[in-house]
Amino acid sequence: MPGPKEQPLPPDVIGREDATEVLRAFVLDGGLSIAFTRAFEEPDMWGLLLVDIARHAARAYARESDYSEEEALGRILDMFEAELERPTDVGTTTPRSSKGH
Repeated sequence: MPGPKEQPLPPDVIGREDATEVLRAFVLDGGLSIAFTRAFEEPDMWGLLLVDIARHAARAYARESDYSEEEALGRILDMFEAELERPTDVGTTTPRSSKGH
């Protein structure tokens, strides 16, 4: 049975037992479905992670479209702020079962 289209592992984590996957995100029916591990002792580290992801996304848009990195990052940040102020869907967070699902 076919599964979701998954991203390959980053080359620098292959074979590393000290690497921990902290986030999986899938677009499904126009929405977002995620699985994550809290991973950090302090919640502010998620801010760092989200900024790093935004920068990587902006670089990809700069490489693969007519956006500059700065324009793409600006649009990402604008939507981030708009979504914080007026959420389109706050969603739900369901704890994993003891079986990891």
